[in-house]
Amino acid sequence: MKAEIIAIGTEILLGEIIDTNSAYIAQRLPELGIDLFYKSVVGDNMGRIVETFERAWGRSDVIFCTGGLGPTDDDMTREGIARVLGEEPHVDPALETRLRAWFDGRGYPMPESNIKQAWLIPSARAIDNPRGTAPGWWVERDGRIIICMPGVPPEMERMWLKEVRPELEKRSTSEVLVTRTIKTVGIGEGTVDEMARPLYGTPGIGIGTYARADGVHLRIGAKAATREEAWAKIRPVEEEMERIFGSAIWGRDEDTLEGYIADQMHARKTTLAVMESCTGGLLANTLTDVPGASGYFVGGYVTYATQQKIDLGVPGDVITEYGVVSPETARAMAEAARRTSGADFGVGITGVAGPDPEDGIPPGTVHVAVATPEGGTHSLSMTMNQGRQAVKRRAVTTALLLLRRALLGEAR
Repeated sequence: MKAEIIAIGTEILLGEIIDTNSAYIAQRLPELGIDLFYKSVVGDNMGRIVETFERAWGRSDVIFCTGGLGPTDDDMTREGIARVLGEEPHVDPALETRLRAWFDGRGYPMPESNIKQAWLIPSARAIDNPRGTAPGWWVERDGRIIICMPGVPPEMERMWLKEVRPELEKRSTSEVLVTRTIKTVGIGEGTVDEMARPLYGTPGIGIGTYARADGVHLRIGAKAATREEAWAKIRPVEEEMERIFGSAIWGRDEDTLEGYIADQMHARKTTLAVMESCTGGLLANTLTDVPGASGYFVGGYVTYATQQKIDLGVPGDVITEYGVVSPETARAMAEAARRTSGADFGVGITGVAGPDPEDGIPPGTVHVAVATPEGGTHSLSMTMNQGRQAVKRRAVTTALLLLRRALLGEAR
Protein backbone atom coordinates (compact mmCIF):
# COMPACT_ATOMS: atom_id res chain seq x y z
CA MET A 1 0.00 0.00 0.00
CA LYS A 2 1.15 3.53 -0.81
CA ALA A 3 0.75 5.81 2.17
CA GLU A 4 0.73 9.51 2.89
CA ILE A 5 0.74 11.45 6.16
CA ILE A 6 -0.97 14.82 6.60
CA ALA A 7 -0.41 16.86 9.74
CA ILE A 8 -2.94 19.65 10.22
CA GLY A 9 -2.36 22.74 12.33
CA THR A 10 -1.11 26.28 11.83
CA GLU A 11 0.85 25.93 15.06
CA ILE A 12 3.01 23.29 13.35
CA LEU A 13 3.68 25.54 10.36
CA LEU A 14 4.68 28.38 12.69
CA GLY A 15 7.06 26.13 14.60
CA GLU A 16 5.15 26.59 17.86
CA ILE A 17 4.96 22.81 18.29
CA ILE A 18 7.00 19.99 16.76
CA ASP A 19 5.16 17.42 14.67
CA THR A 20 6.14 14.27 16.53
CA ASN A 21 2.98 12.47 15.38
CA SER A 22 4.15 12.10 11.78
CA ALA A 23 7.47 10.66 12.89
CA TYR A 24 5.68 8.23 15.23
CA ILE A 25 3.45 6.95 12.42
CA ALA A 26 6.24 6.83 9.83
CA GLN A 27 8.43 4.67 12.07
CA ARG A 28 5.66 2.09 12.42
CA LEU A 29 4.54 1.69 8.82
CA PRO A 30 7.36 -0.56 7.48
CA GLU A 31 6.46 -3.39 9.85
CA LEU A 32 2.96 -3.33 8.37
CA GLY A 33 4.23 -3.57 4.80
CA ILE A 34 3.05 -0.02 4.08
CA ASP A 35 5.28 2.23 1.97
CA LEU A 36 5.29 5.91 2.92
CA PHE A 37 5.69 8.17 -0.11
CA TYR A 38 4.64 11.63 1.08
CA LYS A 39 4.34 13.76 4.22
CA SER A 40 2.58 17.15 4.30
CA VAL A 41 1.85 19.85 6.85
CA VAL A 42 -1.09 22.16 6.21
CA GLY A 43 -2.45 25.02 8.29
CA ASP A 44 -5.98 25.62 9.50
CA ASN A 45 -7.32 26.87 6.18
CA MET A 46 -10.24 25.14 4.48
CA GLY A 47 -9.08 25.75 0.93
CA ARG A 48 -5.61 24.36 1.56
CA ILE A 49 -6.92 21.44 3.62
CA VAL A 50 -9.26 20.44 0.79
CA GLU A 51 -6.46 20.85 -1.77
CA THR A 52 -4.11 18.67 0.31
CA PHE A 53 -6.67 15.90 0.78
CA GLU A 54 -7.65 15.97 -2.90
CA ARG A 55 -4.02 15.51 -3.91
CA ALA A 56 -3.55 12.70 -1.40
CA TRP A 57 -6.80 10.98 -2.42
CA GLY A 58 -5.62 10.90 -6.01
CA ARG A 59 -2.21 9.31 -5.39
CA SER A 60 -2.25 7.27 -2.15
CA ASP A 61 -3.98 4.09 -0.98
CA VAL A 62 -4.05 5.07 2.70
CA ILE A 63 -3.88 8.58 4.15
CA PHE A 64 -2.98 9.13 7.80
CA CYS A 65 -4.08 12.45 9.23
CA THR A 66 -3.47 13.99 12.65
CA GLY A 67 -4.96 17.15 14.10
CA GLY A 68 -7.96 19.32 13.38
CA LEU A 69 -10.49 17.16 15.24
CA GLY A 70 -11.23 19.61 18.04
CA PRO A 71 -14.46 21.54 18.64
CA THR A 72 -13.45 25.04 17.47
CA ASP A 73 -13.99 26.80 14.17
CA ASP A 74 -10.36 26.33 13.13
CA ASP A 75 -10.65 22.52 13.51
CA MET A 76 -11.56 21.69 9.92
CA THR A 77 -10.42 18.14 9.22
CA ARG A 78 -13.90 16.62 9.18
CA GLU A 79 -15.30 19.40 7.00
CA GLY A 80 -12.38 19.13 4.59
CA ILE A 81 -12.77 15.38 4.09
CA ALA A 82 -16.53 15.75 3.67
CA ARG A 83 -15.99 18.30 0.90
CA VAL A 84 -13.43 16.16 -0.90
CA LEU A 85 -15.77 13.16 -0.88
CA GLY A 86 -18.92 15.18 -1.50
CA GLU A 87 -20.65 13.79 1.58
CA GLU A 88 -22.74 15.57 4.20
CA PRO A 89 -21.78 15.28 7.90
CA HIS A 90 -24.45 14.28 10.38
CA VAL A 91 -24.53 13.94 14.17
CA ASP A 92 -24.21 10.31 15.22
CA PRO A 93 -26.56 9.72 18.20
CA ALA A 94 -24.29 7.16 19.87
CA LEU A 95 -21.29 9.48 19.63
CA GLU A 96 -23.32 12.39 20.97
CA THR A 97 -24.47 10.34 23.95
CA ARG A 98 -20.92 9.27 24.70
CA LEU A 99 -19.63 12.82 24.34
CA ARG A 100 -22.24 14.31 26.70
CA ALA A 101 -21.52 11.55 29.22
CA TRP A 102 -17.83 12.45 29.10
CA PHE A 103 -18.63 16.02 30.17
CA ASP A 104 -21.28 14.96 32.70
CA GLY A 105 -18.73 12.67 34.33
CA ARG A 106 -16.54 15.70 34.95
CA GLY A 107 -19.33 17.76 36.43
CA TYR A 108 -20.01 20.39 33.77
CA PRO A 109 -22.26 20.66 30.71
CA MET A 110 -20.95 20.11 27.21
CA PRO A 111 -20.43 23.29 25.15
CA GLU A 112 -22.62 22.99 22.08
CA SER A 113 -19.60 23.69 19.88
CA ASN A 114 -18.34 20.22 20.82
CA ILE A 115 -21.21 18.60 18.94
CA LYS A 116 -19.08 18.55 15.78
CA GLN A 117 -16.98 15.91 17.49
CA ALA A 118 -19.98 13.61 17.13
CA TRP A 119 -20.12 14.09 13.35
CA LEU A 120 -19.77 11.30 10.83
CA ILE A 121 -20.16 11.06 7.07
CA PRO A 122 -21.61 7.99 5.32
CA SER A 123 -18.14 6.66 4.45
CA ALA A 124 -16.75 7.15 7.97
CA ARG A 125 -16.90 5.25 11.21
CA ALA A 126 -15.65 6.50 14.55
CA ILE A 127 -12.38 5.38 16.13
CA ASP A 128 -12.60 5.16 19.91
CA ASN A 129 -10.65 7.73 21.95
CA PRO A 130 -11.02 7.17 25.71
CA ARG A 131 -8.30 9.75 26.43
CA GLY A 132 -10.17 12.72 24.98
CA THR A 133 -13.36 14.08 23.50
CA ALA A 134 -12.42 13.72 19.83
CA PRO A 135 -13.02 10.30 18.26
CA GLY A 136 -11.00 9.51 15.20
CA TRP A 137 -12.39 8.86 11.74
CA TRP A 138 -11.85 5.74 9.65
CA VAL A 139 -12.99 6.69 6.15
CA GLU A 140 -13.16 4.02 3.46
CA ARG A 141 -14.37 4.43 -0.11
CA ASP A 142 -13.35 3.51 -3.65
CA GLY A 143 -10.55 1.26 -2.42
CA ARG A 144 -8.89 4.06 -0.43
CA ILE A 145 -8.65 4.72 3.31
CA ILE A 146 -8.34 7.93 5.33
CA ILE A 147 -7.44 7.46 9.00
CA CYS A 148 -7.82 10.60 11.11
CA MET A 149 -6.42 10.74 14.63
CA PRO A 150 -6.19 13.52 17.24
CA GLY A 151 -3.21 15.85 17.27
CA VAL A 152 -2.59 15.37 21.01
CA PRO A 153 0.24 12.78 21.05
CA PRO A 154 -0.97 10.62 23.99
CA GLU A 155 -4.42 10.38 22.39
CA MET A 156 -2.99 9.64 18.96
CA GLU A 157 -0.53 7.03 20.22
CA ARG A 158 -3.17 5.15 22.19
CA MET A 159 -5.50 5.20 19.19
CA TRP A 160 -2.74 3.88 16.95
CA LEU A 161 -1.78 1.04 19.27
CA LYS A 162 -5.26 -0.10 20.29
CA GLU A 163 -7.41 0.67 17.25
CA VAL A 164 -5.53 1.51 14.06
CA ARG A 165 -2.55 -0.80 13.99
CA PRO A 166 -4.52 -4.01 14.74
CA GLU A 167 -6.91 -3.24 11.88
CA LEU A 168 -4.07 -2.51 9.47
CA GLU A 169 -2.27 -5.71 10.49
CA LYS A 170 -5.34 -7.75 9.51
CA ARG A 171 -5.36 -6.13 6.07
CA SER A 172 -1.64 -6.36 5.30
CA THR A 173 -0.84 -8.35 2.14
CA SER A 174 2.64 -7.00 1.36
CA GLU A 175 6.02 -8.03 2.71
CA VAL A 176 6.56 -6.63 6.18
CA LEU A 177 9.76 -5.09 7.47
CA VAL A 178 10.72 -5.97 11.03
CA THR A 179 13.58 -4.27 12.85
CA ARG A 180 15.45 -4.84 16.09
CA THR A 181 17.60 -2.07 17.54
CA ILE A 182 20.52 -3.14 19.75
CA LYS A 183 21.80 -0.34 22.00
CA THR A 184 25.45 -0.39 23.06
CA VAL A 185 27.59 1.91 25.15
CA GLY A 186 31.29 2.32 25.84
CA ILE A 187 32.45 1.46 22.30
CA GLY A 188 33.03 4.01 19.53
CA GLU A 189 30.95 3.94 16.35
CA GLY A 190 33.87 2.87 14.18
CA THR A 191 34.75 0.00 16.49
CA VAL A 192 31.13 -1.12 16.69
CA ASP A 193 31.01 -1.14 12.91
CA GLU A 194 34.15 -3.28 12.69
CA MET A 195 32.90 -5.74 15.31
CA ALA A 196 29.55 -6.16 13.55
CA ARG A 197 31.00 -6.33 10.01
CA PRO A 198 31.10 -10.14 9.79
CA LEU A 199 27.29 -10.09 10.04
CA TYR A 200 26.75 -7.53 7.29
CA GLY A 201 26.56 -10.12 4.52
CA THR A 202 23.87 -12.24 6.19
CA PRO A 203 21.30 -13.09 3.48
CA GLY A 204 18.02 -11.24 3.84
CA ILE A 205 19.36 -9.01 6.63
CA GLY A 206 20.22 -5.32 6.64
CA ILE A 207 22.35 -3.82 9.43
CA GLY A 208 23.10 -0.17 10.15
CA THR A 209 25.02 1.62 12.91
CA TYR A 210 23.96 4.96 14.37
CA ALA A 211 25.70 7.16 16.94
CA ARG A 212 23.27 8.44 19.56
CA ALA A 213 23.55 10.36 22.82
CA ASP A 214 23.17 7.13 24.80
CA GLY A 215 25.73 5.11 22.82
CA VAL A 216 25.88 3.42 19.43
CA HIS A 217 22.80 1.66 18.11
CA LEU A 218 22.75 -1.25 15.68
CA ARG A 219 19.56 -1.73 13.70
CA ILE A 220 18.84 -5.17 12.24
CA GLY A 221 16.16 -5.30 9.55
CA ALA A 222 14.52 -8.19 7.71
CA LYS A 223 11.68 -8.41 5.17
CA ALA A 224 9.37 -11.38 4.84
CA ALA A 225 5.79 -12.30 4.03
CA THR A 226 4.90 -12.39 7.73
CA ARG A 227 6.25 -10.90 10.94
CA GLU A 228 7.01 -14.39 12.23
CA GLU A 229 9.19 -15.19 9.21
CA ALA A 230 10.99 -11.85 9.50
CA TRP A 231 11.70 -12.42 13.20
CA ALA A 232 13.03 -15.88 12.40
CA LYS A 233 15.64 -14.22 10.16
CA ILE A 234 16.58 -11.66 12.81
CA ARG A 235 16.93 -13.92 15.86
CA PRO A 236 20.21 -15.68 14.95
CA VAL A 237 21.80 -12.34 14.04
CA GLU A 238 20.66 -10.82 17.33
CA GLU A 239 22.06 -13.79 19.24
CA GLU A 240 25.41 -13.39 17.50
CA MET A 241 25.45 -9.68 18.36
CA GLU A 242 24.84 -10.58 21.99
CA ARG A 243 27.89 -12.85 21.84
CA ILE A 244 30.03 -10.17 20.16
CA PHE A 245 29.08 -7.17 22.30
CA GLY A 246 28.24 -8.82 25.63
CA SER A 247 27.76 -6.40 28.52
CA ALA A 248 28.18 -3.39 26.21
CA ILE A 249 24.53 -3.96 25.25
CA TRP A 250 22.26 -2.07 27.63
CA GLY A 251 18.93 -2.11 25.83
CA ARG A 252 16.79 -2.82 22.77
CA ASP A 253 14.22 -1.03 20.68
CA GLU A 254 12.23 1.39 22.87
CA ASP A 255 14.32 0.81 26.01
CA THR A 256 15.57 3.95 27.75
CA LEU A 257 18.48 4.45 30.09
CA GLU A 258 16.17 5.62 32.86
CA GLY A 259 14.09 2.48 32.37
CA TYR A 260 17.24 0.37 32.54
CA ILE A 261 18.28 2.09 35.78
CA ALA A 262 14.83 1.52 37.28
CA ASP A 263 14.93 -2.18 36.40
CA GLN A 264 18.40 -2.59 37.88
CA MET A 265 17.54 -0.69 41.05
CA HIS A 266 14.36 -2.69 41.60
CA ALA A 267 16.13 -6.00 40.93
CA ARG A 268 18.92 -5.18 43.38
CA LYS A 269 16.57 -3.62 45.95
CA THR A 270 18.76 -0.53 46.15
CA THR A 271 17.89 3.15 46.40
CA LEU A 272 19.10 6.36 44.80
CA ALA A 273 19.26 10.08 45.56
CA VAL A 274 20.66 12.91 43.43
CA MET A 275 22.11 16.38 43.90
CA GLU A 276 22.07 18.63 40.83
CA SER A 277 23.15 22.15 40.07
CA CYS A 278 23.46 22.95 36.34
CA THR A 279 20.76 20.46 35.32
CA GLY A 280 18.19 22.12 37.56
CA GLY A 281 16.30 18.95 38.49
CA LEU A 282 16.27 17.43 35.00
CA LEU A 283 17.91 14.22 36.22
CA ALA A 284 15.27 13.72 38.91
CA ASN A 285 12.56 14.50 36.38
CA THR A 286 13.98 11.97 33.92
CA LEU A 287 14.24 9.23 36.54
CA THR A 288 10.67 9.77 37.69
CA ASP A 289 9.30 9.56 34.13
CA VAL A 290 9.46 5.80 34.66
CA PRO A 291 6.42 4.33 36.43
CA GLY A 292 7.29 2.85 39.80
CA ALA A 293 10.29 5.13 40.37
CA SER A 294 9.12 5.71 43.93
CA GLY A 295 10.21 2.14 44.67
CA TYR A 296 13.88 3.12 44.46
CA PHE A 297 14.21 6.89 44.01
CA VAL A 298 14.44 8.54 47.42
CA GLY A 299 14.57 12.12 46.19
CA GLY A 300 16.73 14.88 44.83
CA TYR A 301 18.27 18.22 45.73
CA VAL A 302 18.60 21.13 43.30
CA THR A 303 21.49 23.16 44.71
CA TYR A 304 22.21 26.11 42.49
CA ALA A 305 23.66 28.20 45.32
CA THR A 306 27.02 27.16 46.70
CA GLN A 307 25.81 27.64 50.27
CA GLN A 308 22.95 25.22 49.62
CA LYS A 309 25.47 22.55 48.69
CA ILE A 310 27.40 23.18 51.89
CA ASP A 311 24.21 23.13 53.99
CA LEU A 312 23.40 19.68 52.57
CA GLY A 313 26.79 18.22 53.44
CA VAL A 314 29.25 19.16 50.69
CA PRO A 315 32.48 20.12 52.51
CA GLY A 316 33.25 23.80 52.10
CA ASP A 317 36.99 23.12 51.93
CA VAL A 318 36.47 20.91 48.83
CA ILE A 319 34.69 23.76 47.06
CA THR A 320 37.31 26.27 48.22
CA GLU A 321 40.23 24.12 47.04
CA TYR A 322 38.86 22.75 43.77
CA GLY A 323 36.03 25.10 42.80
CA VAL A 324 32.30 24.55 42.66
CA VAL A 325 32.58 23.22 39.09
CA SER A 326 35.04 20.36 39.45
CA PRO A 327 35.14 16.56 39.56
CA GLU A 328 35.97 16.75 43.28
CA THR A 329 32.84 18.79 44.04
CA ALA A 330 30.70 16.47 41.89
CA ARG A 331 31.96 13.50 43.93
CA ALA A 332 31.30 15.36 47.19
CA MET A 333 27.77 16.18 45.99
CA ALA A 334 27.11 12.54 45.12
CA GLU A 335 28.27 11.38 48.54
CA ALA A 336 26.30 14.15 50.28
CA ALA A 337 23.13 13.16 48.41
CA ARG A 338 23.63 9.52 49.39
CA ARG A 339 24.47 10.24 53.04
CA THR A 340 21.86 12.95 53.67
CA SER A 341 19.00 10.95 52.14
CA GLY A 342 20.05 7.55 53.44
CA ALA A 343 20.07 6.12 49.91
CA ASP A 344 22.42 3.39 48.70
CA PHE A 345 23.65 5.35 45.67
CA GLY A 346 24.08 9.06 45.11
CA VAL A 347 24.61 11.07 41.93
CA GLY A 348 26.08 14.57 41.77
CA ILE A 349 26.10 16.95 38.80
CA THR A 350 27.84 20.31 38.62
CA GLY A 351 28.79 22.40 35.61
CA VAL A 352 28.28 25.45 33.44
CA ALA A 353 25.20 25.06 31.25
CA GLY A 354 25.94 28.31 29.39
CA PRO A 355 25.64 30.22 27.24
CA ASP A 356 28.35 32.26 29.00
CA PRO A 357 31.48 31.13 30.87
CA GLU A 358 31.54 31.23 34.66
CA ASP A 359 34.72 32.11 36.54
CA GLY A 360 36.73 31.35 33.41
CA ILE A 361 35.17 27.91 32.95
CA PRO A 362 33.87 27.36 29.39
CA PRO A 363 30.14 26.80 28.88
CA GLY A 364 29.26 23.14 28.41
CA THR A 365 31.75 21.97 31.05
CA VAL A 366 30.03 19.39 33.24
CA HIS A 367 31.21 16.96 35.92
CA VAL A 368 29.06 14.05 37.08
CA ALA A 369 29.76 11.57 39.85
CA VAL A 370 28.29 8.50 41.50
CA ALA A 371 28.72 7.47 45.14
CA THR A 372 28.29 3.77 45.90
CA PRO A 373 27.14 1.87 49.00
CA GLU A 374 30.74 0.81 49.63
CA GLY A 375 31.78 4.44 50.06
CA GLY A 376 33.55 4.82 46.73
CA THR A 377 32.95 7.66 44.27
CA HIS A 378 33.43 7.73 40.51
CA SER A 379 33.29 10.73 38.19
CA LEU A 380 33.17 11.63 34.50
CA SER A 381 33.73 15.01 32.87
CA MET A 382 32.50 16.38 29.55
CA THR A 383 32.65 19.56 27.53
CA MET A 384 29.95 20.04 24.90
CA ASN A 385 28.74 23.55 24.13
CA GLN A 386 25.71 23.07 21.85
CA GLY A 387 23.36 25.31 23.79
CA ARG A 388 22.01 25.31 27.32
CA GLN A 389 19.25 22.73 26.83
CA ALA A 390 21.54 20.33 24.96
CA VAL A 391 24.18 20.59 27.70
CA LYS A 392 21.61 19.76 30.37
CA ARG A 393 20.27 16.77 28.44
CA ARG A 394 23.75 15.44 27.72
CA ALA A 395 24.73 15.83 31.38
CA VAL A 396 21.74 13.71 32.42
CA THR A 397 22.59 11.03 29.86
CA THR A 398 26.21 10.99 31.05
CA ALA A 399 25.06 10.62 34.66
CA LEU A 400 22.79 7.69 33.77
CA LEU A 401 25.60 5.98 31.87
CA LEU A 402 28.00 6.41 34.79
CA LEU A 403 25.38 5.08 37.18
CA ARG A 404 24.94 2.04 34.93
CA ARG A 405 28.67 1.39 35.09
CA ALA A 406 28.63 1.70 38.88
CA LEU A 407 25.76 -0.77 39.14
CA LEU A 408 27.68 -3.23 36.99
CA GLY A 409 30.88 -2.70 38.97
CA GLU A 410 32.64 -1.22 35.92
CA ALA A 411 33.08 2.40 37.11
CA ARG A 412 36.56 3.63 37.84
